[in-house]
Order: sequence, then structure tokens, then C-alpha cells
Amino acid sequence: MLRLQTTFKADPAALKASLTNSPLLAVLRPNSSKQAQIQVAAVAEAGFIHVELSWNSAPWWAELLLDLQKQWPHLRFGAAGISNQEQLPLISKIGISYAMAPVASAELLITAADLGITLVPGVFSPTEIRHFGITLASASGLVKLFPAASLGPAYWRQLKGPLAPLPFCIAAGGIAVKDVPSWFDAGVQAVALGSSLFDSCDCLWPGYAEILAPFVVTKPNNN
Repeated sequence: MLRLQTTFKADPAALKASLTNSPLLAVLRPNSSKQAQIQVAAVAEAGFIHVELSWNSAPWWAELLLDLQKQWPHLRFGAAGISNQEQLPLISKIGISYAMAPVASAELLITAADLGITLVPGVFSPTEIRHFGITLASASGLVKLFPAASLGPAYWRQLKGPLAPLPFCIAAGGIAVKDVPSWFDAGVQAVALGSSLFDSCDCLWPGYAEILAPFVVTKPNNN
């Protein structure tokens, strides 16, 4: 436990502050570089600042992220679906400063912290939320509620009494665009959206940009 307490002292990517300013994330799972380019262009036009690409072991994946960072310097790219320690050094090497995991793992958090990466652990149960989001809140202080759609916004709201103060929460996993306001009303600080954003041409569905506009407007950051 001493190792955990001494490692988790900061959010190296300042992700919490960044999400406070612009609280939506787009999680992309492209099958090719071409598809990724189209989807990134779509979410960037809609005002997204945070864009994650799901981990892919194909050689083009790392090259794509390097290229995307050059093309879209105002976007904050991250890696999603991180499940083992061996993935983290590559993420660090290509300049990715934050990542998300589907599970909560102390070993992953330690490795990420050593590499200067903000890793957000996936949590589901009250026990996981307390341990990784409250007991170890001196780390990044962020958790990802996953899969959030299986739990519903009321789940997070009901935890306020027994677990308050709750950690900074990113709701992720199967969330529909129409449900985004309900999640913010329930008290989460950020929402991640994936395949539900796109039509068959990898463009945002008509009307989605307007629905999401109130949540992608970047607020002034005084830090």
C-alpha cells in the first residue's frame, strides 16, 4: 500500500482540468486509418476536444496516432481499452498522455504513473469505486464507470449518500446521445461516447452536434 500512496500523487496529463472545461470524449474503434480520419474530422467539427482510439495491435495504429496528433494539434488524443502493462510504454513513446482501462488494476496504475501517463481505471461496483476512486483518490482522482449504460444514471445518483464525496467520474460504455443530459444531471463530470455517434458513413447522425453543443463548449481555464 505504501507503494500506491507514494506513486499516486498527480494527474500527469491534467485530464481532470481538461474534462472540466470540455466534458465529452469520443471513443473511436476504427478498422483502418482512413476510417479514423473520417471519424476524427466528424467529432472535431462537432467541437470535441478529447478523442480516444481503442487499442489495436496492428502496425498502423501507433503510426496513425502519431499522424493524428500532428494533423489535429488542438485535440487531446488518448488510448482506450488498455488492459496490460506492456501496452503502456508504446503509448508513452508516441506521446499519448492519458489512457482508459476497462478494469481497475493497481499494477496498471503504478506502471502508468511511472511513465507519466494518467490512467483512468474502469469501475463498476461500490467497492471498486471506493477503493480506486476514493481510497486512492490521491492518484489522478478519476474513475470510469463502465459499462455505464448497463447501470443507468440513477445508479450514480444513488451512490451519493453512502459514498460521498464521490470521485470525478467519466461515464462510458453504451451511452446513447439522447441520454447524455441525464448522466450529467446524475452528477458525473464527463461522458464518453462511441459508435452511437456515427452513421454508416462514419459521420455524426443528423442533429447530434446540436444536442451535444452545450457539453462541448470549452470553458476558460484559469489554472
